[in-house]
Amino acid sequence: MADRPATDARRQARQAALQLLYEWELTGAPIDEVLASWRSQRPGALDDGHEIVWPTWPDDTWAMIEGLARGTAARLAEIDPLLAGQAEHWRLERMSIVDRLILRLAVFELMAEPAPPRAVVINEALELARTFSTEAAVKFVNGVLDAVSRQLAERPH
Repeated sequence: MADRPATDARRQARQAALQLLYEWELTGAPIDEVLASWRSQRPGALDDGHEIVWPTWPDDTWAMIEGLARGTAARLAEIDPLLAGQAEHWRLERMSIVDRLILRLAVFELMAEPAPPRAVVINEALELARTFSTEAAVKFVNGVLDAVSRQLAERPH
């Protein structure tokens, strides 16, 4: 179980990267601006008196968050055609934003060098779907990622 802290940090980084990519997608701001905004966030009070709770991450977790977010944003031209080819009857723009971003993030990880184990990437994507989407999305994400991961495995290196 010595690997547990690294696993937890990676899970936190994936969750944060997904949320950051969601803001990026909605605002249309450059990914570096969204990252800088996130880095500068501090806890404080909202106008209605509620407190903003903003997580603080160690530098190595921030590095993972930034790597996942920047990498996913930078490789959309490679990622989106893979998704479009495997998401039968679903155009990318018809998918919910969250589901599309979960898929993009996972495909980026599957394409990374060195890639985390395929099963880990898919399981983490399914956890993101369970947390941020619906049970139907979990099945959809699983099917699409399984097909994309097989397609990537067949590519010559």
